[in-house]
Amino acid sequence: MQRSRFAILMGLALVIIVGMAWALSPVWAQEAAVGSEQPGPGVAGRVIDPLGEPVHDADVIAVGREGQPVAETTSQGDGSFLLDLPLQDYDTLVVEIERPHYVSREIPIDPAALAELNSAQAVRLPAIELERRITPGFWVATLSFVLVLLLIALEKLHKTTAALLGVALVLGASFVGGAINPDLFIFDFERALSYVDFDVIFLVMGMMIVIAVIEETGIFQWLAYQSYRLSRGRIWLLVTILMAITSVASALLDNVTTMLLMTPISIQIALTLGMNPLALLIPEILASNVGGISTLIGTPTNILIGSYAGLGFNDFLINLTPGVLASLLGLTIFIVLRYRKSYAAAGGQLSDAMRQRLKESGRITQPAKLRKAGVIFGFMLVLFVTGDAFHLVPAVTAILGAVAMLLWVSPNIEEMLHVVDWTTLVFFIALFMAVGALQEVGLIGIIATAIGNLVGGNLVATILVLVWSAALLSGVIDNIPFAATMLPVVAYLTRTVPGAESGVLWYALSVGAAMGGNSTLIGASPNLVTAGISERAGYRITYLDFLKVGFPATIVTVIIGTIWLLIRF
Repeated sequence: MQRSRFAILMGLALVIIVGMAWALSPVWAQEAAVGSEQPGPGVAGRVIDPLGEPVHDADVIAVGREGQPVAETTSQGDGSFLLDLPLQDYDTLVVEIERPHYVSREIPIDPAALAELNSAQAVRLPAIELERRITPGFWVATLSFVLVLLLIALEKLHKTTAALLGVALVLGASFVGGAINPDLFIFDFERALSYVDFDVIFLVMGMMIVIAVIEETGIFQWLAYQSYRLSRGRIWLLVTILMAITSVASALLDNVTTMLLMTPISIQIALTLGMNPLALLIPEILASNVGGISTLIGTPTNILIGSYAGLGFNDFLINLTPGVLASLLGLTIFIVLRYRKSYAAAGGQLSDAMRQRLKESGRITQPAKLRKAGVIFGFMLVLFVTGDAFHLVPAVTAILGAVAMLLWVSPNIEEMLHVVDWTTLVFFIALFMAVGALQEVGLIGIIATAIGNLVGGNLVATILVLVWSAALLSGVIDNIPFAATMLPVVAYLTRTVPGAESGVLWYALSVGAAMGGNSTLIGASPNLVTAGISERAGYRITYLDFLKVGFPATIVTVIIGTIWLLIRF
Protein backbone atom coordinates (compact mmCIF):
# COMPACT_ATOMS: atom_id res chain seq x y z
CA MET A 1 0.00 0.00 0.00
CA GLN A 2 2.82 2.39 0.90
CA ARG A 3 4.65 1.52 -2.32
CA SER A 4 1.48 2.13 -4.32
CA ARG A 5 0.92 5.45 -2.56
CA PHE A 6 4.50 6.53 -3.25
CA ALA A 7 4.20 5.56 -6.91
CA ILE A 8 0.99 7.58 -7.35
CA LEU A 9 2.48 10.62 -5.63
CA MET A 10 5.57 10.43 -7.82
CA GLY A 11 3.32 10.17 -10.86
CA LEU A 12 1.37 13.26 -9.75
CA ALA A 13 4.67 15.13 -9.23
CA LEU A 14 5.76 14.12 -12.74
CA VAL A 15 2.52 15.49 -14.20
CA ILE A 16 3.13 18.79 -12.40
CA ILE A 17 6.72 18.99 -13.69
CA VAL A 18 5.62 18.24 -17.25
CA GLY A 19 2.92 20.91 -17.04
CA MET A 20 5.41 23.49 -15.75
CA ALA A 21 7.89 22.55 -18.47
CA TRP A 22 5.16 22.99 -21.09
CA ALA A 23 4.25 26.39 -19.70
CA LEU A 24 7.87 27.54 -19.60
CA SER A 25 8.93 26.13 -22.96
CA PRO A 26 7.99 29.30 -24.94
CA VAL A 27 10.10 31.37 -22.52
CA TRP A 28 13.09 29.05 -22.91
CA ALA A 29 12.68 29.12 -26.68
CA GLN A 30 12.53 32.89 -26.74
CA GLU A 31 15.61 33.16 -24.48
CA ALA A 32 17.47 30.76 -26.74
CA ALA A 33 16.50 32.82 -29.77
CA VAL A 34 17.67 36.03 -28.11
CA GLY A 35 20.92 34.42 -27.04
CA SER A 36 21.64 33.32 -30.60
CA GLU A 37 21.49 36.80 -32.05
CA GLN A 38 24.71 37.84 -33.79
CA PRO A 39 25.82 41.38 -34.64
CA GLY A 40 25.38 42.28 -38.29
CA PRO A 41 22.73 43.38 -40.74
CA GLY A 42 19.23 42.41 -39.74
CA VAL A 43 15.58 43.38 -39.98
CA ALA A 44 13.45 43.40 -36.82
CA GLY A 45 9.76 44.04 -36.46
CA ARG A 46 6.51 42.99 -34.89
CA VAL A 47 3.41 41.47 -36.47
CA ILE A 48 -0.05 42.31 -35.08
CA ASP A 49 -3.65 41.64 -36.03
CA PRO A 50 -6.42 44.26 -36.49
CA LEU A 51 -7.11 44.20 -32.73
CA GLY A 52 -3.49 44.98 -31.91
CA GLU A 53 -2.86 41.44 -30.66
CA PRO A 54 0.49 39.82 -31.54
CA VAL A 55 0.53 37.36 -34.42
CA HIS A 56 2.90 34.50 -33.68
CA ASP A 57 4.19 31.70 -35.90
CA ALA A 58 3.93 33.89 -38.99
CA ASP A 59 6.48 33.03 -41.70
CA VAL A 60 8.76 36.01 -42.30
CA ILE A 61 11.00 35.84 -45.38
CA ALA A 62 13.54 38.34 -46.70
CA VAL A 63 13.65 38.25 -50.50
CA GLY A 64 16.54 39.80 -52.44
CA ARG A 65 17.22 40.38 -56.11
CA GLU A 66 15.50 38.10 -58.60
CA GLY A 67 13.11 36.93 -55.88
CA GLN A 68 15.75 34.83 -54.08
CA PRO A 69 15.15 34.29 -50.32
CA VAL A 70 18.14 35.44 -48.26
CA ALA A 71 16.80 34.81 -44.73
CA GLU A 72 13.68 33.54 -43.02
CA THR A 73 12.26 33.16 -39.53
CA THR A 74 8.94 33.01 -37.67
CA SER A 75 7.36 35.55 -35.35
CA GLN A 76 7.54 34.87 -31.60
CA GLY A 77 4.78 34.79 -29.04
CA ASP A 78 4.78 38.58 -28.74
CA GLY A 79 4.68 38.94 -32.52
CA SER A 80 8.32 40.04 -32.80
CA PHE A 81 10.77 38.69 -35.35
CA LEU A 82 14.41 39.17 -36.30
CA LEU A 83 15.84 38.36 -39.72
CA ASP A 84 19.60 37.80 -39.62
CA LEU A 85 20.86 38.79 -43.05
CA PRO A 86 24.12 37.67 -44.66
CA LEU A 87 26.83 40.29 -45.18
CA GLN A 88 26.45 41.58 -48.74
CA ASP A 89 25.39 44.66 -50.69
CA TYR A 90 21.62 44.98 -50.98
CA ASP A 91 20.13 47.03 -53.81
CA THR A 92 16.63 45.63 -53.19
CA LEU A 93 14.99 43.74 -50.33
CA VAL A 94 11.39 42.80 -49.64
CA VAL A 95 10.06 41.30 -46.39
CA GLU A 96 7.21 38.86 -47.04
CA ILE A 97 4.91 37.78 -44.19
CA GLU A 98 2.53 34.85 -44.49
CA ARG A 99 0.25 33.08 -42.06
CA PRO A 100 -2.91 30.98 -42.40
CA HIS A 101 -6.14 33.00 -41.99
CA TYR A 102 -4.37 36.28 -42.82
CA VAL A 103 -3.78 38.23 -46.01
CA SER A 104 -0.09 38.00 -46.92
CA ARG A 105 1.93 41.22 -46.99
CA GLU A 106 5.07 42.41 -48.76
CA ILE A 107 7.04 45.25 -47.19
CA PRO A 108 9.76 46.72 -49.45
CA ILE A 109 12.78 48.11 -47.61
CA ASP A 110 13.41 51.75 -48.56
CA PRO A 111 16.80 52.97 -49.85
CA ALA A 112 17.76 54.64 -46.54
CA ALA A 113 17.22 51.37 -44.67
CA LEU A 114 19.13 49.47 -47.37
CA ALA A 115 22.10 51.78 -46.79
CA GLU A 116 22.05 50.92 -43.10
CA LEU A 117 21.93 47.20 -43.89
CA ASN A 118 24.89 47.57 -46.23
CA SER A 119 26.72 49.19 -43.30
CA ALA A 120 26.09 46.00 -41.26
CA GLN A 121 23.45 47.73 -39.11
CA ALA A 122 20.04 46.46 -38.02
CA VAL A 123 16.80 48.01 -39.20
CA ARG A 124 13.56 48.02 -37.24
CA LEU A 125 10.27 48.20 -39.12
CA PRO A 126 7.07 49.77 -37.74
CA ALA A 127 4.42 47.39 -36.44
CA ILE A 128 3.06 45.33 -39.33
CA GLU A 129 -0.68 44.71 -39.26
CA LEU A 130 -2.07 41.68 -41.06
CA GLU A 131 -5.68 41.72 -42.22
CA ARG A 132 -7.88 38.74 -41.48
CA ARG A 133 -8.97 36.47 -44.32
CA ILE A 134 -12.23 34.49 -44.23
CA THR A 135 -11.35 30.99 -45.40
CA PRO A 136 -13.28 27.70 -45.55
CA GLY A 137 -11.47 26.85 -42.30
CA PHE A 138 -13.24 29.82 -40.71
CA TRP A 139 -16.61 28.27 -41.43
CA VAL A 140 -15.52 24.83 -40.26
CA ALA A 141 -14.36 26.20 -36.91
CA THR A 142 -17.44 28.41 -36.50
CA LEU A 143 -20.01 25.77 -37.45
CA SER A 144 -18.25 23.14 -35.34
CA PHE A 145 -18.49 25.37 -32.28
CA VAL A 146 -22.15 26.19 -32.99
CA LEU A 147 -22.80 22.44 -33.23
CA VAL A 148 -21.11 21.92 -29.85
CA LEU A 149 -23.27 24.60 -28.25
CA LEU A 150 -26.47 23.15 -29.74
CA LEU A 151 -25.63 19.63 -28.59
CA ILE A 152 -24.95 20.89 -25.06
CA ALA A 153 -28.04 23.13 -24.95
CA LEU A 154 -30.37 20.42 -26.32
CA GLU A 155 -28.71 17.74 -24.15
CA LYS A 156 -28.30 15.46 -27.16
CA LEU A 157 -24.77 14.52 -26.06
CA HIS A 158 -22.83 14.78 -22.84
CA LYS A 159 -21.05 18.14 -22.84
CA THR A 160 -17.62 16.46 -22.82
CA THR A 161 -18.52 14.28 -25.80
CA ALA A 162 -19.89 17.32 -27.62
CA ALA A 163 -16.70 19.31 -26.99
CA LEU A 164 -14.51 16.41 -28.14
CA LEU A 165 -16.62 16.10 -31.29
CA GLY A 166 -16.03 19.78 -32.04
CA VAL A 167 -12.27 19.38 -31.61
CA ALA A 168 -12.28 16.24 -33.78
CA LEU A 169 -14.04 18.13 -36.57
CA VAL A 170 -11.58 21.01 -36.38
CA LEU A 171 -8.48 18.79 -36.33
CA GLY A 172 -9.93 16.53 -39.02
CA ALA A 173 -10.50 19.53 -41.28
CA SER A 174 -6.97 20.76 -40.58
CA PHE A 175 -5.12 17.51 -41.27
CA VAL A 176 -7.35 15.71 -43.78
CA GLY A 177 -9.10 18.63 -45.43
CA GLY A 178 -5.96 20.77 -45.33
CA ALA A 179 -4.14 18.20 -47.46
CA ILE A 180 -6.81 18.66 -50.14
CA ASN A 181 -7.41 22.39 -49.80
CA PRO A 182 -4.89 24.46 -47.77
CA ASP A 183 -7.63 26.97 -46.92
CA LEU A 184 -9.33 24.29 -44.79
CA PHE A 185 -6.34 24.23 -42.44
CA ILE A 186 -7.11 25.75 -39.02
CA PHE A 187 -4.19 24.75 -36.76
CA ASP A 188 -1.96 21.79 -36.01
CA PHE A 189 -2.13 19.69 -32.86
CA GLU A 190 0.74 21.47 -31.11
CA ARG A 191 -0.95 24.81 -31.73
CA ALA A 192 -4.24 23.42 -30.42
CA LEU A 193 -2.52 22.33 -27.19
CA SER A 194 -1.05 25.80 -26.75
CA TYR A 195 -4.57 27.15 -26.19
CA VAL A 196 -5.12 24.82 -23.20
CA ASP A 197 -4.83 26.78 -19.95
CA PHE A 198 -3.03 24.36 -17.64
CA ASP A 199 -3.45 26.75 -14.71
CA VAL A 200 -7.17 25.99 -14.86
CA ILE A 201 -6.65 22.24 -15.29
CA PHE A 202 -4.34 21.89 -12.29
CA LEU A 203 -6.43 24.21 -10.12
CA VAL A 204 -9.60 22.20 -10.77
CA MET A 205 -7.81 18.87 -10.30
CA GLY A 206 -6.20 19.93 -7.03
CA MET A 207 -9.45 21.26 -5.59
CA MET A 208 -11.25 18.04 -6.54
CA ILE A 209 -8.79 16.02 -4.47
CA VAL A 210 -9.02 18.44 -1.54
CA ILE A 211 -12.82 18.41 -1.50
CA ALA A 212 -12.94 14.62 -1.84
CA VAL A 213 -11.00 14.31 1.40
CA ILE A 214 -13.17 16.87 3.24
CA GLU A 215 -16.37 15.24 1.98
CA GLU A 216 -15.57 11.95 3.72
CA THR A 217 -15.68 13.58 7.15
CA GLY A 218 -19.45 14.28 7.05
CA ILE A 219 -19.05 18.02 7.70
CA PHE A 220 -21.69 19.02 5.14
CA GLN A 221 -24.29 16.62 6.52
CA TRP A 222 -23.58 17.97 9.98
CA LEU A 223 -24.06 21.54 8.79
CA ALA A 224 -27.39 20.65 7.19
CA TYR A 225 -28.67 19.07 10.41
CA GLN A 226 -27.52 22.07 12.45
CA SER A 227 -29.45 24.26 10.04
CA TYR A 228 -32.64 22.43 10.95
CA ARG A 229 -31.87 22.79 14.65
CA LEU A 230 -31.32 26.53 14.32
CA SER A 231 -34.53 27.03 12.35
CA ARG A 232 -36.63 25.39 15.12
CA GLY A 233 -39.03 24.06 12.51
CA ARG A 234 -39.57 27.37 10.70
CA ILE A 235 -39.18 26.39 7.07
CA TRP A 236 -38.51 29.88 5.72
CA LEU A 237 -35.65 30.24 8.22
CA LEU A 238 -34.35 26.76 7.38
CA VAL A 239 -34.22 27.65 3.68
CA THR A 240 -32.48 30.94 4.45
CA ILE A 241 -29.83 29.14 6.51
CA LEU A 242 -29.33 26.43 3.88
CA MET A 243 -28.92 29.07 1.16
CA ALA A 244 -26.36 30.90 3.31
CA ILE A 245 -24.38 27.69 3.92
CA THR A 246 -24.52 26.84 0.22
CA SER A 247 -23.31 30.33 -0.73
CA VAL A 248 -20.36 30.29 1.65
CA ALA A 249 -19.41 26.73 0.69
CA SER A 250 -19.61 27.61 -3.01
CA ALA A 251 -17.24 30.53 -2.48
CA LEU A 252 -14.69 28.46 -0.54
CA LEU A 253 -14.96 25.22 -2.50
CA ASP A 254 -16.81 25.43 -5.82
CA ASN A 255 -20.48 25.43 -6.66
CA VAL A 256 -20.54 22.04 -8.42
CA THR A 257 -18.93 20.23 -5.47
CA THR A 258 -21.14 22.10 -3.01
CA MET A 259 -24.32 20.91 -4.72
CA LEU A 260 -23.00 17.36 -4.91
CA LEU A 261 -22.67 17.44 -1.13
CA MET A 262 -25.81 19.42 -0.26
CA THR A 263 -28.33 17.69 -2.53
CA PRO A 264 -28.66 14.28 -0.80
CA ILE A 265 -29.02 15.68 2.72
CA SER A 266 -31.43 18.41 1.51
CA ILE A 267 -33.67 15.78 -0.08
CA GLN A 268 -33.67 13.85 3.17
CA ILE A 269 -34.55 16.94 5.21
CA ALA A 270 -37.37 17.85 2.82
CA LEU A 271 -38.90 14.37 2.91
CA THR A 272 -38.63 14.27 6.70
CA LEU A 273 -40.49 17.60 6.86
CA GLY A 274 -43.13 16.37 4.40
CA MET A 275 -42.37 18.91 1.66
CA ASN A 276 -41.34 18.77 -2.00
CA PRO A 277 -37.49 18.59 -2.15
CA LEU A 278 -37.47 20.97 -5.12
CA ALA A 279 -38.50 23.78 -2.75
CA LEU A 280 -35.10 23.37 -1.08
CA LEU A 281 -32.97 22.26 -4.01
CA ILE A 282 -33.78 25.02 -6.50
CA PRO A 283 -33.08 27.84 -3.98
CA GLU A 284 -29.78 26.13 -3.09
CA ILE A 285 -28.79 25.92 -6.77
CA LEU A 286 -29.50 29.62 -7.26
CA ALA A 287 -27.54 30.51 -4.10
CA SER A 288 -24.57 28.37 -5.16
CA ASN A 289 -24.24 30.10 -8.53
CA VAL A 290 -24.45 33.56 -6.96
CA GLY A 291 -22.30 32.84 -3.89
CA GLY A 292 -19.50 31.33 -5.94
CA ILE A 293 -18.88 34.67 -7.69
CA SER A 294 -17.14 36.02 -4.57
CA THR A 295 -13.90 34.10 -5.07
CA LEU A 296 -11.57 32.88 -7.78
CA ILE A 297 -12.33 29.21 -7.05
CA GLY A 298 -16.08 29.57 -6.51
CA THR A 299 -17.28 29.00 -10.07
CA PRO A 300 -15.70 27.46 -13.18
CA THR A 301 -16.29 30.75 -15.01
CA ASN A 302 -14.27 32.66 -12.39
CA ILE A 303 -11.43 30.15 -12.71
CA LEU A 304 -11.37 30.76 -16.46
CA ILE A 305 -11.56 34.55 -16.09
CA GLY A 306 -8.98 34.72 -13.31
CA SER A 307 -6.42 32.63 -15.16
CA TYR A 308 -6.85 34.49 -18.46
CA ALA A 309 -6.91 38.01 -16.98
CA GLY A 310 -4.34 37.42 -14.24
CA LEU A 311 -6.84 38.16 -11.46
CA GLY A 312 -6.10 36.71 -8.03
CA PHE A 313 -8.20 35.41 -5.16
CA ASN A 314 -8.30 38.82 -3.48
CA ASP A 315 -9.36 40.61 -6.67
CA PHE A 316 -12.68 38.77 -6.79
CA LEU A 317 -13.09 38.83 -3.01
CA ILE A 318 -12.66 42.59 -2.69
CA ASN A 319 -14.39 43.77 -5.83
CA LEU A 320 -17.40 41.43 -5.97
CA THR A 321 -18.27 40.28 -2.43
CA PRO A 322 -20.40 43.32 -1.45
CA GLY A 323 -22.42 43.02 -4.66
CA VAL A 324 -22.77 39.27 -4.16
CA LEU A 325 -24.05 39.75 -0.60
CA ALA A 326 -26.60 42.28 -1.79
CA SER A 327 -27.68 39.94 -4.61
CA LEU A 328 -28.01 37.04 -2.16
CA LEU A 329 -30.21 39.17 0.08
CA GLY A 330 -32.46 40.03 -2.86
CA LEU A 331 -32.47 36.37 -3.94
CA THR A 332 -33.43 35.16 -0.46
CA ILE A 333 -36.33 37.62 -0.23
CA PHE A 334 -37.54 36.52 -3.67
CA ILE A 335 -37.33 32.82 -2.75
CA VAL A 336 -39.19 33.23 0.55
CA LEU A 337 -41.98 35.12 -1.24
CA ARG A 338 -42.03 32.70 -4.18
CA TYR A 339 -42.34 29.57 -2.02
CA ARG A 340 -44.26 31.07 0.90
CA LYS A 341 -47.27 28.79 0.38
CA SER A 342 -45.14 25.65 0.14
CA TYR A 343 -43.22 26.56 3.26
CA ALA A 344 -46.37 27.41 5.18
CA ALA A 345 -47.98 24.09 4.25
CA ALA A 346 -44.97 21.98 5.28
CA GLY A 347 -44.98 20.46 8.73
CA GLY A 348 -42.05 21.97 10.58
CA GLN A 349 -42.20 19.77 13.71
CA LEU A 350 -40.81 16.24 13.65
CA SER A 351 -41.44 13.23 15.79
CA ASP A 352 -38.64 12.14 18.10
CA ALA A 353 -37.89 9.13 15.91
CA MET A 354 -37.59 11.19 12.73
CA ARG A 355 -35.50 13.82 14.48
CA GLN A 356 -33.16 11.11 15.74
CA ARG A 357 -32.88 9.65 12.24
CA LEU A 358 -31.99 13.07 10.81
CA LYS A 359 -29.47 13.62 13.59
CA GLU A 360 -27.81 10.26 12.93
CA SER A 361 -27.40 10.96 9.21
CA GLY A 362 -26.07 14.46 9.96
CA ARG A 363 -23.16 13.63 12.23
CA ILE A 364 -19.42 14.06 11.64
CA THR A 365 -18.14 10.57 10.94
CA GLN A 366 -14.37 11.17 11.02
CA PRO A 367 -13.50 14.00 13.43
CA ALA A 368 -9.75 13.27 13.46
CA LYS A 369 -9.56 13.46 9.69
CA LEU A 370 -11.67 16.63 9.74
CA ARG A 371 -9.21 18.35 12.08
CA LYS A 372 -6.27 17.56 9.82
CA ALA A 373 -8.16 18.48 6.67
CA GLY A 374 -9.33 21.71 8.31
CA VAL A 375 -5.76 22.75 9.10
CA ILE A 376 -4.63 22.13 5.52
CA PHE A 377 -7.65 23.86 4.00
CA GLY A 378 -7.18 26.84 6.29
CA PHE A 379 -3.55 27.07 5.18
CA MET A 380 -4.70 26.90 1.55
CA LEU A 381 -7.08 29.82 2.10
CA VAL A 382 -4.20 31.85 3.55
CA LEU A 383 -2.12 31.08 0.45
CA PHE A 384 -5.03 31.94 -1.84
CA VAL A 385 -5.35 35.34 -0.14
CA THR A 386 -1.63 36.13 0.23
CA GLY A 387 -0.24 34.28 -2.80
CA ASP A 388 -0.38 37.32 -5.08
CA ALA A 389 2.28 39.02 -2.96
CA PHE A 390 4.91 36.41 -3.91
CA HIS A 391 3.50 35.40 -7.31
CA LEU A 392 2.07 32.07 -6.16
CA VAL A 393 -0.58 31.13 -8.70
CA PRO A 394 -3.79 29.47 -7.37
CA ALA A 395 -3.08 26.28 -9.32
CA VAL A 396 0.10 25.70 -7.30
CA THR A 397 -1.77 26.33 -4.05
CA ALA A 398 -4.40 23.76 -5.03
CA ILE A 399 -1.77 21.15 -5.93
CA LEU A 400 0.15 21.80 -2.69
CA GLY A 401 -3.06 21.36 -0.71
CA ALA A 402 -3.97 18.18 -2.59
CA VAL A 403 -0.56 16.61 -1.98
CA ALA A 404 -0.65 17.68 1.69
CA MET A 405 -4.06 16.01 2.06
CA LEU A 406 -2.72 12.81 0.51
CA LEU A 407 0.39 12.77 2.69
CA TRP A 408 -0.96 13.85 6.09
CA VAL A 409 -4.64 12.93 6.12
CA SER A 410 -3.71 9.65 4.40
CA PRO A 411 -6.96 8.66 2.70
CA ASN A 412 -7.17 5.78 0.26
CA ILE A 413 -5.21 7.32 -2.60
CA GLU A 414 -6.72 5.11 -5.28
CA GLU A 415 -10.19 6.22 -4.20
CA MET A 416 -9.13 9.87 -4.09
CA LEU A 417 -7.88 9.76 -7.66
CA HIS A 418 -11.05 7.98 -8.72
CA VAL A 419 -13.21 10.80 -7.35
CA VAL A 420 -11.37 13.32 -9.55
CA ASP A 421 -13.84 14.17 -12.26
CA TRP A 422 -11.61 13.45 -15.23
CA THR A 423 -14.62 13.96 -17.50
CA THR A 424 -14.78 17.60 -16.47
CA LEU A 425 -11.04 18.06 -16.96
CA VAL A 426 -11.26 16.59 -20.47
CA PHE A 427 -14.22 18.91 -21.14
CA PHE A 428 -12.10 21.93 -20.20
CA ILE A 429 -9.21 20.77 -22.39
CA ALA A 430 -11.49 20.18 -25.40
CA LEU A 431 -13.28 23.48 -24.78
CA PHE A 432 -10.01 25.42 -24.72
CA MET A 433 -9.08 23.87 -28.07
CA ALA A 434 -12.49 24.60 -29.61
CA VAL A 435 -12.38 28.24 -28.50
CA GLY A 436 -8.76 28.42 -29.65
CA ALA A 437 -9.92 27.45 -33.13
CA LEU A 438 -12.30 30.43 -33.11
CA GLN A 439 -9.42 32.70 -32.13
CA GLU A 440 -7.22 31.19 -34.80
CA VAL A 441 -9.65 31.85 -37.66
CA GLY A 442 -10.61 35.34 -36.44
CA LEU A 443 -14.23 34.96 -35.28
CA ILE A 444 -13.38 36.27 -31.81
CA GLY A 445 -11.90 39.39 -33.40
CA ILE A 446 -15.05 39.96 -35.43
CA ILE A 447 -17.21 39.70 -32.30
CA ALA A 448 -14.92 42.02 -30.34
CA THR A 449 -14.94 44.62 -33.11
CA ALA A 450 -18.74 44.45 -33.38
CA ILE A 451 -19.22 45.00 -29.63
CA GLY A 452 -16.64 47.78 -29.66
CA ASN A 453 -18.50 49.55 -32.45
CA LEU A 454 -21.81 49.03 -30.63
CA VAL A 455 -20.73 50.59 -27.34
CA GLY A 456 -18.69 53.31 -29.01
CA GLY A 457 -16.09 53.56 -26.24
CA ASN A 458 -18.70 54.25 -23.52
CA LEU A 459 -17.72 52.34 -20.36
CA VAL A 460 -21.23 52.22 -18.82
CA ALA A 461 -22.71 50.97 -22.08
CA THR A 462 -19.98 48.34 -22.32
CA ILE A 463 -20.67 47.11 -18.77
CA LEU A 464 -24.41 46.89 -19.44
CA VAL A 465 -23.93 45.07 -22.76
CA LEU A 466 -21.49 42.58 -21.24
CA VAL A 467 -23.49 41.84 -18.10
CA TRP A 468 -26.85 41.42 -19.75
CA SER A 469 -25.68 39.64 -22.88
CA ALA A 470 -23.76 37.21 -20.66
CA ALA A 471 -26.77 36.76 -18.39
CA LEU A 472 -29.21 36.07 -21.23
CA LEU A 473 -26.93 33.95 -23.39
CA SER A 474 -25.70 31.85 -20.46
CA GLY A 475 -29.25 30.62 -20.12
CA VAL A 476 -29.26 29.47 -23.73
CA ILE A 477 -25.86 27.81 -23.64
CA ASP A 478 -23.79 26.58 -20.72
CA ASN A 479 -22.05 29.53 -19.06
CA ILE A 480 -18.64 27.82 -19.16
CA PRO A 481 -18.21 27.71 -22.96
CA PHE A 482 -19.80 31.14 -23.21
CA ALA A 483 -17.33 32.65 -20.74
CA ALA A 484 -14.40 30.93 -22.45
CA THR A 485 -15.49 32.36 -25.80
CA MET A 486 -15.78 35.89 -24.42
CA LEU A 487 -12.35 36.06 -22.74
CA PRO A 488 -10.43 37.44 -25.77
CA VAL A 489 -13.35 39.77 -26.51
CA VAL A 490 -13.21 41.27 -23.02
CA ALA A 491 -9.42 41.54 -23.28
CA TYR A 492 -9.81 43.66 -26.42
CA LEU A 493 -12.53 45.85 -24.88
CA THR A 494 -10.44 46.31 -21.72
CA ARG A 495 -7.61 47.72 -23.85
CA THR A 496 -9.76 49.95 -26.06
CA VAL A 497 -12.62 51.30 -23.90
CA PRO A 498 -11.56 54.34 -21.81
CA GLY A 499 -11.76 53.59 -18.08
CA ALA A 500 -11.86 49.81 -18.54
CA GLU A 501 -8.26 49.44 -17.37
CA SER A 502 -9.67 49.05 -13.83
CA GLY A 503 -10.68 45.51 -14.80
CA VAL A 504 -14.40 46.17 -14.44
CA LEU A 505 -15.25 44.33 -17.66
CA TRP A 506 -13.79 41.08 -16.31
CA TYR A 507 -16.06 41.38 -13.28
CA ALA A 508 -18.99 42.24 -15.54
CA LEU A 509 -18.42 38.98 -17.42
CA SER A 510 -18.16 37.10 -14.12
CA VAL A 511 -21.41 38.53 -12.77
CA GLY A 512 -23.33 38.07 -16.01
CA ALA A 513 -22.16 34.54 -16.78
CA ALA A 514 -22.53 33.14 -13.25
CA MET A 515 -25.84 34.80 -12.40
CA GLY A 516 -27.14 34.14 -15.91
CA GLY A 517 -26.50 30.45 -15.34
CA ASN A 518 -29.47 30.55 -12.96
CA SER A 519 -31.98 31.42 -15.66
CA THR A 520 -32.43 27.91 -17.10
CA LEU A 521 -31.73 24.31 -16.14
CA ILE A 522 -28.92 24.04 -18.69
CA GLY A 523 -27.32 27.38 -17.83
CA ALA A 524 -24.70 26.11 -15.37
CA SER A 525 -23.12 22.86 -14.28
CA PRO A 526 -24.53 22.85 -10.69
CA ASN A 527 -28.04 22.98 -12.16
CA LEU A 528 -27.54 19.80 -14.18
CA VAL A 529 -25.62 18.01 -11.41
CA THR A 530 -28.38 18.66 -8.88
CA ALA A 531 -31.10 17.73 -11.36
CA GLY A 532 -29.40 14.40 -12.01
CA ILE A 533 -29.14 13.49 -8.31
CA SER A 534 -32.69 14.63 -7.65
CA GLU A 535 -34.08 12.61 -10.55
CA ARG A 536 -32.32 9.46 -9.32
CA ALA A 537 -34.04 10.04 -5.99
CA GLY A 538 -37.42 10.20 -7.76
CA TYR A 539 -37.88 13.97 -7.92
CA ARG A 540 -37.39 15.33 -11.44
CA ILE A 541 -36.57 19.00 -11.97
CA THR A 542 -38.06 19.86 -15.36
CA TYR A 543 -36.83 22.67 -17.59
CA LEU A 544 -40.09 24.58 -17.03
CA ASP A 545 -40.01 24.08 -13.24
CA PHE A 546 -36.60 25.62 -13.07
CA LEU A 547 -37.36 28.40 -15.57
CA LYS A 548 -40.34 29.64 -13.53
CA VAL A 549 -38.09 30.28 -10.54
CA GLY A 550 -34.66 30.73 -12.10
CA PHE A 551 -35.43 33.36 -14.73
CA PRO A 552 -37.07 35.95 -12.43
CA ALA A 553 -34.39 35.22 -9.81
CA THR A 554 -31.76 35.96 -12.46
CA ILE A 555 -33.39 39.30 -13.30
CA VAL A 556 -33.40 40.28 -9.61
CA THR A 557 -29.78 39.31 -8.94
CA VAL A 558 -28.37 40.70 -12.19
CA ILE A 559 -30.02 44.07 -11.57
CA ILE A 560 -28.45 44.22 -8.10
CA GLY A 561 -25.09 43.00 -9.41
CA THR A 562 -25.10 45.60 -12.20
CA ILE A 563 -25.88 48.39 -9.75
CA TRP A 564 -22.95 47.28 -7.59
CA LEU A 565 -20.54 47.27 -10.55
CA LEU A 566 -21.58 50.81 -11.48
CA ILE A 567 -21.13 51.94 -7.86
CA ARG A 568 -17.79 50.16 -7.36
CA PHE A 569 -16.17 51.22 -10.63
